[in-house]
Amino acid sequence: MLLPRAIRKQACVKTAVLLTTLLTLTATPVLAQGKPLKKVNIAIATAILNVGYPMLTLAKTLGYWKEEGYDVELMPVGGSLQAIQQMVANNADFVQVNASVVVQANSKNDLPVRIVMNNGVLDWSVAVDADGPIKSVKDLKGKTIGVFTLATGGTAYLNSFLRANGLDPAKDVELVAVGLGAPPVEAMRSKKVQGLLYWASAIATFENNGLKLNKLVGDDWRSYPDYSLATMQGTLDKDPAFAIGIARGMAKATVYALANPECAVKLHWQNYPATKPSGADEATLVKWDLNAQQAQLDSLAEAFKLNGGKLWGKADPAAYEHLVKFMLDAKQIDKPVPAASMIVKTPDFFEKVNAFDIKAVEADAKACKA
Repeated sequence: MLLPRAIRKQACVKTAVLLTTLLTLTATPVLAQGKPLKKVNIAIATAILNVGYPMLTLAKTLGYWKEEGYDVELMPVGGSLQAIQQMVANNADFVQVNASVVVQANSKNDLPVRIVMNNGVLDWSVAVDADGPIKSVKDLKGKTIGVFTLATGGTAYLNSFLRANGLDPAKDVELVAVGLGAPPVEAMRSKKVQGLLYWASAIATFENNGLKLNKLVGDDWRSYPDYSLATMQGTLDKDPAFAIGIARGMAKATVYALANPECAVKLHWQNYPATKPSGADEATLVKWDLNAQQAQLDSLAEAFKLNGGKLWGKADPAAYEHLVKFMLDAKQIDKPVPAASMIVKTPDFFEKVNAFDIKAVEADAKACKA
């Protein structure tokens, strides 16, 4: 016969077991009641999602978008025009594209495409042999310049650069399409071309392949906003917080990458192993991809300064107005479009995007859990 104290003890044990069983049985349903992640597609103006896009890839890798409630798929689709087409066809919620294409979409096609984040400045340059005779833009007279395609976006800036230095783009310089990857490098080595007009990350890959280059840059080139995150006005009207969450994840990723570039490269390799370079020892591979990534990091930092130096991703209407004027003068568009009309108008949008602990993100980056 059990004593009263023993009976009470046994009852307590049974109660504890019962509670544990109930918690175990109900744990999964309680978690399942959490709000499911919203599926999001971002179309990116690139063919390959390499280390040059840390503001996007790290936002996914580090779970920043999941913290905001989104399951994001990154979609490399080729060029900026193709990305816009994917968004207009409802295959993408956001696009990462050249700002000039956003201006053209609004001016030429009356498409309500809205910029929600500025991630870079115009980072093109004319790369020439560092040990060769070309030391300034005037030395390009009579020379051949390699470009990705003859319709490449940098041509308008090159023409303006040439005219400002007394050269006639139609007579004094010849452009030849040499594509991307190994062909531009070979074109320089064989003297088929004496310069390469490309964006910064592309030129970094040429350097990784052994070219020693100097870069000729127009005085005003870095004053133009370029790579930008954009969406349709209808998306903003339905849920303004949607764009804030996506942009905040990218702002965090930007801060992380700038705080520890080498960690950003290693994280990229872990999650996108097919993009890791080969053909050299590990230290050299890291050096190559750090060089390629740094081109984008420099552009991110310059865009931050261009837009006031206080809020990551801020898109300043004055900077985009500067771009609109250039495009009008270059006849890339036929009618002006107010820059402010192309930028998100959600109250305190960029303040909300930057509502996170920057120091904590930097500390995580320095700790590097790659």
